[in-house]
Amino acid sequence: MSYLSLSLKPIVLHIKVGYNIFILPFNQNTLNEQLWVRSEKRPFSCDVCNKAYISQSHLVRHRRIHSGERPYSCDVCNKAFIHRNDLIIHLTIHSDKRPYACDVCNKAFRLQSSLMRHCSVHGGKRPYSCDVCSKAFRLQSSLIGHRNIHIGKRPYSCDVCNKTFIYQSSLMRHHSIHSGKKPYSCDMCSKACKQSKPVRLCKIHSGERPHACKVCLKAFSRPSHLIRHQRIHTDERPYSCSVCNKAFNDQGSLMTHQHIHSGERPYSCDVCDKAFRRQSDLIRHQRIHSGERPYSCNVCSKAFRHQSSMMRHQRIHSGEQSYSCDVCSKAFRHQSSMMRHQQIHSGEQSYSWDVIQSSSTVV
Repeated sequence: MSYLSLSLKPIVLHIKVGYNIFILPFNQNTLNEQLWVRSEKRPFSCDVCNKAYISQSHLVRHRRIHSGERPYSCDVCNKAFIHRNDLIIHLTIHSDKRPYACDVCNKAFRLQSSLMRHCSVHGGKRPYSCDVCSKAFRLQSSLIGHRNIHIGKRPYSCDVCNKTFIYQSSLMRHHSIHSGKKPYSCDMCSKACKQSKPVRLCKIHSGERPHACKVCLKAFSRPSHLIRHQRIHTDERPYSCSVCNKAFNDQGSLMTHQHIHSGERPYSCDVCDKAFRRQSDLIRHQRIHSGERPYSCNVCSKAFRHQSSMMRHQRIHSGEQSYSCDVCSKAFRHQSSMMRHQQIHSGEQSYSWDVIQSSSTVV
């Protein structure tokens, strides 16, 4: 049957894009567009990048990328958008309405597409798998982003420092480093955050850890933390360095490791300009200047800058001696003490007991 002989009885066209269905008024232009979709004809091309489209309206919207024009702005926060549909979706952020609820767990969403993606969590289906490492994903977009890890592609770059990222969401989070904005604060402790993560913050204060490891029963507040932890038991290291082939349990460790080869230290202290490879190292360093000691002993209330220092201190109260010498079985509270002790057996002592005694003699 010829496309031109299709019945023209419907007054509207129902176009499905992903999980969303758009209803378009029927006219000759929409008919032409549908015929061009079927024939793969794209008669309208951009004079900047030569990208082609099936309709002139699509080309007009595309040109705004090059011109920077954002004609649709939010009345609440003045954020501007290239497309009207993006503004409509954005407006739901300011509204408390979440009309789309999951019939399994009753979790509510602002967008129907978000609900559809969430439903795949209960189904457990991961139809998109990587042809390199066989890791499976619920969403095709997640698979596309994951493939960039294997090929080393980082298509998103910061226009301030030129740092590149695999995912667009990572770039958007990175931008907050330059702006310094932390618009989200916790209702319980007033901690400011660059991202809106109220559910995660609630779990920190409530102590809720609903995701438990089946091997050692260790529990976590987030499923992603559990997945990373389980690689300890399986010894899975899916992320490998393209320079030295060293493999890692998680992507963050790989990215930090790669700074060794590049010499990059992207996190610098605004007080003394000392630079670090990891943001966590910078945060710990800044406590030297601020005097902050956020970790305190629950027995004697002594405060520490680092959690690891507090845990070592607590062994004084508990009497725990976790480190034992494999030669004489003598036990120690700290690993460093055990390593110094082992020099007795290996003969690598820097100072003999006689030298120490003679140096301590009062003349």
